[in-house]
Amino acid sequence: MKKLIFVCAALCVVALSGCAKKEGNAKVPRGQKDSRPTIRLVTDATGIDDKSFNAAAWRGIVAFYGDTVENTSGRGTLYDVVTCQTQDQYIPTLKQLSDEGYGIICATGFTFADAIGECADEYPDQNYMIIDVDWVNKPNVKQFVFREEEGSYLVGLAAAYQAKKDGVQNPKFGFIGGVPGGTITKFEMGYIQGLRDVIPGAEVVDYYANDWGKPELAKTQAKAWYDNGVYAIFSAAGGTGNGTIAQAKEMRLAGKNVWAIGVDSDQYADGIYADGQSAVLTSMIKRVETCATIALNEMTYDKFAGGVTNLALKDDGVDYSKANSALDESVVSAVDEIKKSIVAGNIKVVGKYKDALAAGLVPAGLGAIDD
Repeated sequence: MKKLIFVCAALCVVALSGCAKKEGNAKVPRGQKDSRPTIRLVTDATGIDDKSFNAAAWRGIVAFYGDTVENTSGRGTLYDVVTCQTQDQYIPTLKQLSDEGYGIICATGFTFADAIGECADEYPDQNYMIIDVDWVNKPNVKQFVFREEEGSYLVGLAAAYQAKKDGVQNPKFGFIGGVPGGTITKFEMGYIQGLRDVIPGAEVVDYYANDWGKPELAKTQAKAWYDNGVYAIFSAAGGTGNGTIAQAKEMRLAGKNVWAIGVDSDQYADGIYADGQSAVLTSMIKRVETCATIALNEMTYDKFAGGVTNLALKDDGVDYSKANSALDESVVSAVDEIKKSIVAGNIKVVGKYKDALAAGLVPAGLGAIDD
């Protein structure tokens, strides 16, 4: 009898040794020895090569594991990315990943909101995070939103001050959005308020491509605007906005004084058209990387919780880039001084179109919409 008990105990030890190790919420696939949390990033068709929003999320993920985008040694085990070519792939993809049981599944952008909500109900033990959404109120979904209007206000200031420094008379400014919605509206509202606080009544034109991955649409629109006297164009359109940068590079190579303004990531390098010269005057930096760091740290210490995290200028959630030496020192000084006032709460930037319109801060007839 004792011999039988010993054999059974030994068999149990062998069986348990083959099971996936689990520490807190850090789910570890079978055979993986690393006990750190696992994560899978899910993006739209623009993928992690959009040089903007998705790229920033990916940087944050790989950096958490001590890797870089050039050296992703943990890819395929600790972390990976899945790109959905169409929206009808969102739910099947999320469900497949949920069945595979990773520690956390991250979706980038509000177009994933419905799919995340449905999967969160079906897989209550699976942890999810989503960026740019605050209305998927599920206990297993961590949501991140930003005060994009604050960072966009800063690049609006910078563009307007630079235009004045350049002596441009009655400068025009453009805004190109991707898919219209409350998030992108915050970019446009902040940008226009920054412009008009420096140049009251500054003329602003806008265009929405209704797509995140068609740079040709932005390029065509940017050319028309630049040819018509637009000085700077701010694009909040994911990969579509790369067309604005491409067109600005062509224009500056031809000797025209026009600028593109980058978004999410610092896109200075993407605008380089000659040695030490970039067509990207500045970028509205949205630290999407921070979201991954926060969520993965919570997973590591078994403290993951649903709810909304709001990242503002005071939280270092948004900012503007000073990488371009063409951005005059006097412009940087002026913007930095105003930035302090926003952090201190002395300047309030309005993020909703209806509110900004009612306050007389922006013009009527824009393509922006509030959710």
